[in-house]
Amino acid sequence: MTIPEPSGPEPSGPEPSGPEPSGPEPSDSPSRAVRRWFAPAAVVGLMLLAYALGLHRYVSLASLAEHRTFLKTFTSEHGALALAAFVLVYIGAVALSLPGASLLTMAGGFLFGWLLGGSAAVVAATLGAIAIFLIARSSIGDALERRAGPAVQRVKQGFAADAFNYMLFLRLVPLFPFWLVNLAAALANVSLRAFTSATALGIIPGTFAFAFLGQGLDSVLAVEAAWQSCVATGAAATCPPEPSLSSLVTPQLLLAFSALGLVALLPVVLKRWKGRV
Repeated sequence: MTIPEPSGPEPSGPEPSGPEPSGPEPSDSPSRAVRRWFAPAAVVGLMLLAYALGLHRYVSLASLAEHRTFLKTFTSEHGALALAAFVLVYIGAVALSLPGASLLTMAGGFLFGWLLGGSAAVVAATLGAIAIFLIARSSIGDALERRAGPAVQRVKQGFAADAFNYMLFLRLVPLFPFWLVNLAAALANVSLRAFTSATALGIIPGTFAFAFLGQGLDSVLAVEAAWQSCVATGAAATCPPEPSLSSLVTPQLLLAFSALGLVALLPVVLKRWKGRV
């Protein structure tokens, strides 16, 4: 029996393909590097610009005393606008890691009262911390971790035990720079939820304490204004000492904050103790 020949055209071999599609973009490609480093570069650039323009000098007791009449008048006439400006300035100061957060908090209490000023400071400080935390975690976390070496592993282990309570402790005790805690949490891969909740809760006692001090700051600013007038006359040698924030931040206040921090660590200590029993 003869098998009939196929009537259709003979199947052709594989046609020559065009250029193969490129694979995934390499991690170190220029475009990806630009996207990764744009945000931290912008933060550093704005920080340098702020220092170059001397904006950090405005966050001082002398500057607050000099402009206290204008600030009080503007706040009384444009309350909502003044509050929004205060929140934006506070967020910028925290995100750029500029000094003077305590004085800004006191200024909030001075201008808006301890309750409203303290609440605005809590919201602004938390938002500013979240901004720099997300930038550090998404953009420069890997690079910082490689440079930090084994030290960052110990930090990670500490946060891994109980990230929320460690964060709460670091926020309650005002012995650790605010910006440093933001970066440490980003390197330790703390979740955004734990970071946000511990930050907002942990800064409440200190923030409202400083806002309460700021509510009674008018007398201190009056003394500061009188000191500036005395110095302006050229008789600085006969002027009284310049007032400072150190006279308001007492050792008792710092001790109270430290005690709050130790309370925040108790769950971590108990957890480890139960694990050893």
